[in-house]
Order: sequence, then C-alpha cells, then structure tokens
Amino acid sequence: MPLSDTPPDTVLVRSRRAVLPDGERPADVLVQGGRITRIAGYGELPAEDVPVTDLGGTALLPGLVDTHVHVNEPGRTEWEGFATATRAAAAGGVTTIVDMPLNSVPPTTTPAGLEAKRKTAEGQAWVDLGFWGGAVPGNTGELAALHEAGVFGFKSFLAPSGVDEFPHLATPEQLESALAEQARLGALAIVHAEDPAVLDTAPQRPGVHYRDFLASRPDGAEEAAVARLLGTARRTGARVHVLHVSSAAVLPLLRQAREDGVQVTAETCPHYLTLTAEEVPDGDTAFKCCPPIRSESNRDALWAALAAGEFAAVVSDHSPSTPDLKHLPRHGGSGDFAAAWGGIASLQVGLPAVWTEARRRGHTLADVVRWMSAGPAALVGLAGRKGAIAVGRDADLVAFDPDAAFAVHAEELHHRNPVTPYAGRTLTGAVRTTWLRGRVVDVDAAPFGRQIARPQGDVS
Repeated sequence: MPLSDTPPDTVLVRSRRAVLPDGERPADVLVQGGRITRIAGYGELPAEDVPVTDLGGTALLPGLVDTHVHVNEPGRTEWEGFATATRAAAAGGVTTIVDMPLNSVPPTTTPAGLEAKRKTAEGQAWVDLGFWGGAVPGNTGELAALHEAGVFGFKSFLAPSGVDEFPHLATPEQLESALAEQARLGALAIVHAEDPAVLDTAPQRPGVHYRDFLASRPDGAEEAAVARLLGTARRTGARVHVLHVSSAAVLPLLRQAREDGVQVTAETCPHYLTLTAEEVPDGDTAFKCCPPIRSESNRDALWAALAAGEFAAVVSDHSPSTPDLKHLPRHGGSGDFAAAWGGIASLQVGLPAVWTEARRRGHTLADVVRWMSAGPAALVGLAGRKGAIAVGRDADLVAFDPDAAFAVHAEELHHRNPVTPYAGRTLTGAVRTTWLRGRVVDVDAAPFGRQIARPQGDVS
C-alpha cells in the first residue's frame, strides 16, 4: 500500500545517525498509530503526502526510560509534582518514568495510596507514567493487591528513608517476610541498601565540609546492606534489584551472587558517574544524596563495571526538594550537609551529563541507549514496548545533537525548584525534539502522556 493511502497519523522521521538495536546507522523510521511500523535505509521510504522530519546528522535515539523518579505528589507537591517532573523528563529526552512510592502523602503502600497517585496524575503527564509500590513493616498483606493493580514492583529501605510515613525494614524478619511474599508473587524487589548499624557508628560531624558528610555514609554501609539483602534473596528466591549503587565496593558481592544463581540486578545514576567528592564545594548541599557521591577512583570503578555490563540501568534517582530543605547558602541557608535533604535533581540533564562523560571515555551513543533506555525498559518488563527503535515498539523518539554544548542554568529547567548540582556546568549533547508515541511533545501545550501498568497496558 503506498504511504499516501495510510492513516493521517502516519509520520516519517529520518536521520543519518539513528541508534537502532543493531547499532548506529542512517535510517528512515515510519510511525503509524503511535507505533513504529517500518524501518528502512535513510531516504528509502517514499515521502509523498506523509509528514517528514529529516534530522540530517542529528542523532535519533529511542526515548529514555527512567525507572527511578520521586515525583512527590500528592502531599509534597511543593517539592515536585507530576506536571513539573514530566515536563522536565520530556525536555530531557525521557519518555517513560516510573514513580517511587515515597515522599508522597499517602505513600504507595496500599491500593488506596496507588489510587490517590493515579487520580492526582490524571491529565498532568507529558510522558508515559508507571508506579512502584512500597514494602514497609506491616503491609505484607497489601502487596498482592498492589501487584494485581499493576505496580512494577516494590521498594524497600534497609535504613531510615527520611520520611516517617515510609519506614524501613528494620529487622531480619521484616526483610525476610517482605522478600518471601514478593518471591511468591513473582514481583521485583527494589532496595535502598545502606546498613543503619554501620551508619550509626560512623562519625557524625555536621557542617559545610563535604568530606565530613562522606565519612558519615561510608562504603561499608552499602557493603553490609547488600550482603544482608543477597543472603535473604538466596533463602527466599526473591528477584532483587539494588538501587543507586554509589560504592564500587559492592561490585564483588554482586558478581559472586550472580555466579551463585541469585536473581540480582543493580543500577547506578548519572551523579555517581559524572560527579566526584573531590570537586564538591564547601556548603554546596545541592550535591548531597544518600548514598553519597564518592571519590574519583570510585567513579572510575563504576564506569569499568558499567562497560562490563554489570549494571542493568542508569537512572536518575531524581529526588528534589525545596531550596530551604537543602539549606543552600545561596538561598539563605547554612550549607550544613548533615541538616540538608539528601536528593539530586537531574531528570532533565541526565542524558547530556552521562553522554558528556561517556564520550570522554570512548563510549558511543549506542552504549548510552543501552544503559538509559533498553536496560531500564527490560528491568520493568517493558522491553516489548519501550526502549528501542524497532518495529512494533511505541514511537518514543528523541532528536539529540551529540555535539552541542550548553551551560546548565537551574532556573531554566522544568523541575519545580531551581536546585541542581549541575548548575553552571557545561554539558555536551542537547535534546532538540521528543516524540511520545509519534507525537511531538510540546511542554507548553496540553499533555497526552498515559499511565501504564506492569508489564504493559494503559490504565488511563
């Protein structure tokens, strides 16, 4: 059938640098009904009567999938919200996010909490949106209903989360119970792994010096918690995923567990791959996160593990707050790292941040796509729908200029509060256009993102 006879929602996007599952090459990508229906060589598909976007040498990537975003709504919308977070995502080339279950009130630890999230998010999403559930002390009986309702898995903390309404699994029995139930359900357990006993014995020196904060969250806290998690996963048969690995010291534990047959994956984040402890200025609490940004040598070890395929995903852990909670001196605060909220705001700049460092280290756009799109899509069961430019997938696409340099100005980003550790940095790689299911996302127009459920399917 000639293209002129196809439906009116047909569009053709072509690029001399399309990043496809088999590598980067010139390509035409035909989109019909929101899905990719055909891929051919650059300029090979007829373009009569079909809207064509020719990117030339601008790269065409699949939309990023970010499975670690704290939207904080309802309840803490002054920190962030669905409208601001998803605008930032779209502007940064992220076309699917999965929202974390805490920092909202109520948290997503019951079906009612999930429904509150879904209702609040209606009509506010500029990208596609899914939800994690939470596993906390006392809610094991709620997990089956949440799983049935379509959450992508369950988050737990092994140390205090920072908010009272989302307590951590404080005892071995609580962790065992939660993982046993998730194993029964076939659910993915995602875990913030820091050990509270190690944290309690670490030196606690408040003040403006980052080295003091770093000493308060030592590598040993991650090592001890990951070891405990892996031991429990062995006993229960649970499928576990270690969130935001900051310490390379846990990598040998993860390698051995995989060799032993434990179902374990792990992720790291742009800030651990691009920032270092040595460069954090005194009092600049925009850099504070838990677990913390560590040394340059540690960063090199994370990159080596990433290159070797030891991380399933690179995702943002976007966890913003209001400037007053960060105690930033430029906003009138004390600069005290001990007092500041721990979270990095980076959703809109994660792609250029990672690309800037990846290119410096000799990696390709195909590598970045594997880490930030295909990998997280596979992690949450969306590999048949998201994460690649392939026939049958959603036409979630990004025009990305890999050579464009720009300075980050926090006040120009779309997330709610003008705080990010990337402020003032020059990054390489600019998002020019984002398509969601074949439609250009205009953050100044009406949103058309959908709510999605595990493993796929709309709920809105």
